[in-house]
Amino acid sequence: MALTDLPLDDLRTFRPDVAEPEDFDAFWERTLTESRALRTPSTLVLAETPIDQLIVEDLTFSGFGGEPIRAWVTRPKDETPRAAVVQFIGYGGGRGLAGEQLQWAAAGYVHVFVDTRGQGSSWGSGGDTPDPHGSAGAAPGFMTRGIDSPDTYYYRRVFTDAVLAIDAVREFAFVDPSRIAVTGGSQGGGISLAAAALHPDVAAVMPDVPFLCHFRRSVELTPVLPFPEIVRYLAVHRGEVDNVFRTLSYFDGVNFARRITAPALFSVALMDDVVLPSSVFAAFNHLASGDADIEVYPFNGHEGGQAVQWLRQTSWLAERF
Repeated sequence: MALTDLPLDDLRTFRPDVAEPEDFDAFWERTLTESRALRTPSTLVLAETPIDQLIVEDLTFSGFGGEPIRAWVTRPKDETPRAAVVQFIGYGGGRGLAGEQLQWAAAGYVHVFVDTRGQGSSWGSGGDTPDPHGSAGAAPGFMTRGIDSPDTYYYRRVFTDAVLAIDAVREFAFVDPSRIAVTGGSQGGGISLAAAALHPDVAAVMPDVPFLCHFRRSVELTPVLPFPEIVRYLAVHRGEVDNVFRTLSYFDGVNFARRITAPALFSVALMDDVVLPSSVFAAFNHLASGDADIEVYPFNGHEGGQAVQWLRQTSWLAERF
């Protein structure tokens, strides 16, 4: 890919008019109210792992429709209420094995690594959360499942799971509920934007190369999967273009960014051919937050800043927590 899809100076002012449905807030309020009414108590079980310098626990909590969602909770070996980092996973990955993710806990945080329903079989060490919902015909992958309606779209369930994960984390005696951050890379970054917009107790958001932003531009211009799944679907369902993009407008990271007032630290990679830099800046430039920064990696692709960005996050978060 070329250096970027727009020059960096243009990216910094790129604030496109992205369609937003009139009932966006009502849709999400209804969605969350319905699933919260079906919540059952969370469970925490000590995980089987050779790691003995940290506590690693297997969390099950109620997500969309009251359905069980799995996560790993990794934390220092005491009960002192600590800041928590809730992390969401990139496209196709799962929560993996107990103890695979140790960095945040080793840095003194409660780390909650949330599984993504139905995923976990494309890379990594697997997932443990099914998605017990069918859909009408879809292209291979997750991007077009239930895309004929916002009520049936796959990411309605995923984003609801993310918000209800925050509900569960707030109830832990070892978490300071005033210091909960959300983060994730790619799909995980897109999920973190939704969680930060929809849950008032998210105190910081750190999306890396966030996916699921500015759907129309991303679908039309992104050369590498997963956005081309939607292209493939629309190439067959030729009369559904308007309806599909109406559905996607309820899940666009730009529309969530407009509602985020918490401190935000983004990252973007200018050689990214999976998540266009312009789509990241479209969300970043619409943030309602008065405390926002973005790290730019000019010569990286979708891998972004990796450990370098994590170090940036730790110093940034320490200043705020």
